[in-house]
Amino acid sequence: MIKKKEQKVAIAMSGGLDSSVAAFCLKQKYNQVIGITLKLGPFTDKAVLQAQKIAQNLEIKHQVIDLTKEFTQKIISPFCQNYFQGLTPNPCIWCNEKIKFGLLFAKIKEQGFDYLATGHYAKIKKRKGQFCLFQAKDKSRDQSYFLYRLNPDQLSQLIFPLGKLTKQQVRKIARENNLDLAKKESREICFVKDDYREFIKNNCFLNSSPGLIKDKEGNILGKHQGLPFYTIGQRKGLIKGQKEPVYVIAINKETNSLIIGQEKDLYKRELKAKNISWVNKKLRLPLKIKAKIRYRHKPTQAIVTKKDKEELKVEFKKAQRAITPGQSVVFYQKNQVLGGGIITEFN
Repeated sequence: MIKKKEQKVAIAMSGGLDSSVAAFCLKQKYNQVIGITLKLGPFTDKAVLQAQKIAQNLEIKHQVIDLTKEFTQKIISPFCQNYFQGLTPNPCIWCNEKIKFGLLFAKIKEQGFDYLATGHYAKIKKRKGQFCLFQAKDKSRDQSYFLYRLNPDQLSQLIFPLGKLTKQQVRKIARENNLDLAKKESREICFVKDDYREFIKNNCFLNSSPGLIKDKEGNILGKHQGLPFYTIGQRKGLIKGQKEPVYVIAINKETNSLIIGQEKDLYKRELKAKNISWVNKKLRLPLKIKAKIRYRHKPTQAIVTKKDKEELKVEFKKAQRAITPGQSVVFYQKNQVLGGGIITEFN
């Protein structure tokens, strides 16, 4: 019989399949595993109950930490503000940095836990005495894109049990260990039920004015309902009567206008990014890497150079479709995550 480790591990449990299997895997290796579920608002009530059931099945202790106020201030409010500034935010990245690996991490350290574990598909490896972040074995499920703001000190105290497993293996473990009662998949944005536009209408109490829709030459073609309801690459809800499909190719906050064009106009070879975060020590630029401009985007060859003190320029070998300010660009070398930043503009 393999002797279990004595370190105390807190596993963040969402009530979903992945975190439930992660908790099961940890229990096979550690004597002290405790499930923790975050209450972030009414939308997490069912998740809390589900996680409690899973923890009971696994025969591990479970606790709920209420971070509703903090989540509203640090995630939901900026989410709304970004859309009203003509940006398209990625709240999962900020939730990881500020909530899960920020506030939750601090709280479990106060309770004497040695590690925090989650159901993310990513890997942590030690290279030359430093903890580094890598893509998961299952590339179709890899979530390293959302974790690029982690640092070596945090990585040394984190565990990602699913990093070496495929989704098929995770489902098999769930079936064989009575864990498939967990909810199957989480929503893309946990606090948005269906369309983010409905969420904005009902929850973001900010002023948004209708404005003009223009083509690249500045000709007025119609009116839009308000910048928060549009994003780069959007095709629906624009103007009718066009011979060819048209897309949002730019959002101009200063003039409160949408610029539309053909699909070919969405392809750009260059972007600028700020709020840069390096997983390990800052690397010497210029740097040849592969970059992802959104989660489901395929990593593409690019060169990163320094624009100024706070901004980087990323030039792609091939033009990329619908580069979107507010989203993150994440840098990779082979399977290792180097870092990334928030896209501010494109050319």
